[in-house]
Amino acid sequence: MLTTKQKVLRRFWYAVMPLSDLADGPKPYRLLDEDIVLFLGPDGSPAALRDRCCHRTAKLSRGWCKDGQIVCGYHGWTYDAAGKLVHVPQFPVQQEVPNLSTPAYYCRARYGYAWVALDEPLAPIFDVPEDSDPSFRYVPQFYEVWNTSALRMMENSFDNAHFAFVHQGTFGQADQPLPDKYEITETDYGFEAETLITVVNPPIQHRISGTDAATTTRHMRNKWYMPFCRRLDIEYPSGLRHIIFNCATPIDDSHIQLVQWLYRNDTEEDCPAQLLNDWDYKITREDKDIIESTDYDTPVDVARRTEANMVSDRPGMIMRKRLMKLLEDHGEAEVYRAA
Repeated sequence: MLTTKQKVLRRFWYAVMPLSDLADGPKPYRLLDEDIVLFLGPDGSPAALRDRCCHRTAKLSRGWCKDGQIVCGYHGWTYDAAGKLVHVPQFPVQQEVPNLSTPAYYCRARYGYAWVALDEPLAPIFDVPEDSDPSFRYVPQFYEVWNTSALRMMENSFDNAHFAFVHQGTFGQADQPLPDKYEITETDYGFEAETLITVVNPPIQHRISGTDAATTTRHMRNKWYMPFCRRLDIEYPSGLRHIIFNCATPIDDSHIQLVQWLYRNDTEEDCPAQLLNDWDYKITREDKDIIESTDYDTPVDVARRTEANMVSDRPGMIMRKRLMKLLEDHGEAEVYRAA
C-alpha cells in the first residue's frame, strides 16, 4: 500500500516529534510526503502549518518564533498558530495586513510528543491510562527513521513467530517458533491480541524481568490502533509490567519515523532507564535489520491459504482487511506501485 496515495490516512493522528525538540524554535517535518513546520504557540501548545510562506514560498522552518508566532526568515512575514498572516514588516504601521494565510493542520500534545492530523481526524488520540497513574513511570525511548513502510512495521509488531529467529541474540528461543497462546479479538479501533510465550532471560534482562531464572514467561497483551500504532503490555511472573508504545509515523511511502516510549511499574533505582533503553534498542536493531530487507510495498492476497493458516500471520491479514474496508468505506481503492 502506498500510504501517501490513500487520502483517508490523512485523517488519523500521528506522533511526529518530541515536544522538547520545539523548545528552541520551529522544526521541519515530512508527514505522508507533505512538508510541514511545527512550533510552539503562545500558550506553549504545538502548532503545525504547511512549510511554505505565502509570499515567496520560502520554508517557514528556516525562520524563528516570536511571542508564539512564526516569522519567515526571508522577509519577516509573521503567522499565528492558525496559519493567518498577522504582520508584514515592510508595510507602514497604518497599512492593513492582507487577508492571507498558509494551511494549518490539526495538532495536539500527548505523551511527550506533538501529534498531527493533516485532515479532520476520524477519532481522538487513543487513551493511555498509565500516563496518569502514579504507580507507573514514563520513559522516552526512540525517535528515528526506518527505511520501510508503516504497515510493514506494524505487521512485524504482532508477528510472534519471528521471535525465535530474528531475536536469537536477545530473548528468542530457536526451539520456540510459536507462542503457547495467541488469541485475537477485533475492536472498533483495531484489535487486541493476547499471547503467552517463554523467552530466554539473559543477565542483562534480570532487572527488567524481575527474575534471574534462565528463562521466563511473557504474558503479552497487545493492542493495534488503526492505522499504525501499537501498545505492547508485557507482564512478567514477577508482576513487573513493561508497556511499550510504538507509532510507525509515515514520512513517505518507504520511510517511517519510529516513535517509541515506555511505562514501567517500578522505579529508576529498581531498573535504570538507561538499562531499559539499551535493552529495547538492541531488540529493535534486530527488527530494523530484517524489516529493512523486505519490500515495503508488496501486494498481499488476504485470501492466500498459507498466511490464513499461520497463527503468526493472522494479525497482518486482519490489518490488511480492516484497512481495505476503511478505504472502501471512504470511496478509495488500495494503491500500489506500478508493476
